[in-house]
Amino acid sequence: MSEFNDYIIPAEADNAPPVKRERIWELDAFRGICILCVVAVHLIFDLQYFAGFDFSTPRWFDFIQINGGVLFIILSGICVTLGHRFLKRGLIVFGAGMLITLVTIIMYKIGVADKDIIIYFGVLHLLGVCMLLYGLLRKLPTWLLVIIENILVIAGYWLMNSGITSRGACVWDLLIIVGVTPPHFVTSDYFPLLPFLGWFILGIVLGRTLYEKQQTLFPRYPYKSWPIRALSFIGRHSIWIYLLHQPVISGILALVEHVSAK
Repeated sequence: MSEFNDYIIPAEADNAPPVKRERIWELDAFRGICILCVVAVHLIFDLQYFAGFDFSTPRWFDFIQINGGVLFIILSGICVTLGHRFLKRGLIVFGAGMLITLVTIIMYKIGVADKDIIIYFGVLHLLGVCMLLYGLLRKLPTWLLVIIENILVIAGYWLMNSGITSRGACVWDLLIIVGVTPPHFVTSDYFPLLPFLGWFILGIVLGRTLYEKQQTLFPRYPYKSWPIRALSFIGRHSIWIYLLHQPVISGILALVEHVSAK
């Protein structure tokens, strides 16, 4: 979710300083589109959950809700192959996920929302762990990553439909991370390692193959036009938008409700 593809390449001369290569614009722009879709989905959710609006969701909402997370995770896997300092970024993203967990717990404790609002292992938790695991995954050959990716995805979706649950005790609750949940488990955002680590690994494979030269695939596209530049800017700052958009939406809804009540 953060800026993965800001890598540095060495200059031609041995004693010359390193030169920063241009960012791969389509990855930034696509990440911008993804985060705007996330904001739109959360806005509709908030209107229904907090503001009490009763309306049927559009078809694009259902598509994004089902498939948007997978696309975002694959994109993150691509980007991590182009960047550096993945351990630091992994810790930051996972820490952001834990911050969201804390905020949702507080919302439940003070009575703002029901218990199903609590996020135990959401998309930021997942991406943070995936980035930390990349230190091991990057050492594996591509053909082996393809095999692992398929096993994780198949096993994950089988687990989702198997009905297997944990015992519900505190220690067993850690299995939430891999996709085994206690009975009657509810949460507002859930991305376990099975199958979603598999989708992240697919992104790694695509990053190694499609972006082997670490260059844009569309060099002749007018990527300096203002719509692309705007999407790219949003994509480069997606983690901050993800962290801040919910408080902003909630604040606006609360303000509207307060004004309407007068």
